[in-house]
Amino acid sequence: MRVFKWLYPGLKIKRWLLLAVIGILLISIGVTVTLGFDLLSLLEGKLVTFIYNLTGHFSDWLNKIVGLTVIISGIFCVIYGISKMINSIIEALLPGNEEELVELIYQQRHLNKGPNIVVIGGGTGLPTMLRGIKEFTSNITAVVTVADDGGSSGILRDELDILPPGDIRNCLVALANTEVLMEKLFQYRFDTGQELSGHSFGNLFIATMTKVIGDFEEAIKESSKVLAIKGRVLPSTLEDVTLCAETKDGSIVKGESKIPEVDKEIKRVFLKPDDCNSLPEVIKSIKEADAIVLGPGSLYTSVIPNLLVSELSGAIKESDALKIYNCNIMTQPGETTGYTVGDHVQALYDHAGKGILDYVLVNNEKISSDLLTKYQEEGAEPVDIDFERLEELGVNVVQAPLLNKDNLVRHNPHKLAEVIVKLIIRLKQNIEQGSLIDLYLRNKFKKDR
Repeated sequence: MRVFKWLYPGLKIKRWLLLAVIGILLISIGVTVTLGFDLLSLLEGKLVTFIYNLTGHFSDWLNKIVGLTVIISGIFCVIYGISKMINSIIEALLPGNEEELVELIYQQRHLNKGPNIVVIGGGTGLPTMLRGIKEFTSNITAVVTVADDGGSSGILRDELDILPPGDIRNCLVALANTEVLMEKLFQYRFDTGQELSGHSFGNLFIATMTKVIGDFEEAIKESSKVLAIKGRVLPSTLEDVTLCAETKDGSIVKGESKIPEVDKEIKRVFLKPDDCNSLPEVIKSIKEADAIVLGPGSLYTSVIPNLLVSELSGAIKESDALKIYNCNIMTQPGETTGYTVGDHVQALYDHAGKGILDYVLVNNEKISSDLLTKYQEEGAEPVDIDFERLEELGVNVVQAPLLNKDNLVRHNPHKLAEVIVKLIIRLKQNIEQGSLIDLYLRNKFKKDR
């Protein structure tokens, strides 16, 4: 039996187990001496008789003192023996990192009680949010687009006939609970060698895992174990899809990486084939979610492609979960030039229908003039918040300071996640306005869920 493996030599457990057993025996003997009643155990009875003979049948109060002393000794033996057993196990699992294991156990217990959140998107925006969300909950499902056809992912997709691993790799790394070295390893991009140049190690790892296992979905699961991620990462579909765009002048652009390069106003995007199915795990996660979060990320090439999987968008509309869209802070040249927040929401409605959103989360923190100048030179500008139009679209606006303090205009992962989680808690617990949450949300909600 497996239980007897604990008694194998060299584990440094038997001695402490024996000490704990002796402690239990001493406690029972001490109780007998103190209270003066008989025990069923023959061994314990003989030990009690020995103690009585040793004390010479002293008075009851002295016997009680002896009994209490034996009880205290037994308790000490039990506590010391069990603690040493635990230390032996910890030293075997994490030599020299006992405190780290305790912290991991505490975090896991705490995060397991967090809300169920499904996040949908791709590109660089989704990993940014995941880095913050994992600080509040481990009940995360990241649903990622597989329409990428550029760079390393595109090459592996064409040459190995697999789904593009790039966006999925970024999400796995963002959710990883590993050392910094492992993250650097998965994100390392080769810059020399004719065949390797431009490829990241993580993409090659997932591609190799897919070929070894023979299944892309299983390869993601195994890669998740290697990185010890919090939550899980799932592709929005397992079918080989191509993202296409129809521009306002009627031309058709094929390929996710080609759409921004055309730099024409987009009328709509669509998938080929257009009848692809989602994964059962994705649909199940949406049904069980407390919140479904779209974005941030490229509107037409990262967020909307997931919603074009009709089974997935249908499940979102049917869900009772809180539905939030994280609007981009800046417009994106080639995709959303001149777009307002209302234009972003309208594009989501045009492709997935109404009922896809309850709230839109926007930044209200001032951007420095230096950064604004830098982005304007690239054709980008802050996304304007058109409140009246958003009210007409039936979407509640939540404003919060969300900027990261660096040389790029992007969301701060912790700020973004904190607002989302507090919004979920507020609506789940029906907290009155005027509470601490209002310091973060800065918005009077127009409706209660």
